[in-house]
Order: sequence, then C-alpha cells, then structure tokens
Amino acid sequence: MTHWIRVCREDVLKDGESRGFSLNAAHGCLEIFLVCKDGRHYAYHNRCPHTGAPLDWVPDRFLDLDRRFIQCATHDARFRIDTGECVAGPCLGESLQNLELCRRDGAWWVAPPGEPQ
Repeated sequence: MTHWIRVCREDVLKDGESRGFSLNAAHGCLEIFLVCKDGRHYAYHNRCPHTGAPLDWVPDRFLDLDRRFIQCATHDARFRIDTGECVAGPCLGESLQNLELCRRDGAWWVAPPGEPQ
C-alpha cells in the first residue's frame, strides 16, 4: 500500500511556477519540488542525476528564465518539465526522478520513491 505524504494546498502554485518542499518521509527528509505548466502539475526529487546536488541555489528557482525547462544551478543542465529528461548539459539523456503526484482533499500529495505503487 502506498504511503502518501501531503505536500501543500492545491492552490499554492500558479502556472509557470515552481516550489521546493522538505517532507518528513519514513526514511528521513525528502527534498522535492513541484512545477505547474499549462495547468498540469509535476513532482520531482530535488536532485540532479549528474552530481546528486540539489537543483536550486535560490529557494524555489527551478526553472530557466523562459520557464520552458527545469534548470540545474550547478552545471546548467536543462530538463523537460513534463518528463524530467535532460535535453542539455552533462547528464544528457538521463532523467530526474519523478514522483507520483495526486490531488485530493484540496491538497497535493506525493508517494515517496521506493514506495510500492
């Protein structure tokens, strides 16, 4: 059975925005971020596949200036918002770890990585 963790109210993110969250998971702190694009929401583990470093140097700044890609602040890698796939940078072809996301009871919830789906 999946253990869901509440992230935030469903109205926290507007289109074109991103925000990071530190969640208390069964195995410790889980660093994630949410992105809203074209009315759809996406959740990813806040960790670059290249170095394992967090993607943001400035809190809640996960997108490039055009808000077209997720951007790693360390080596400027760019990732597709909808899939997490790296399309430019040192980890080309690798992907961010996406998290299952659902909306219920007026909030966004994620299933931590490694949880059965």
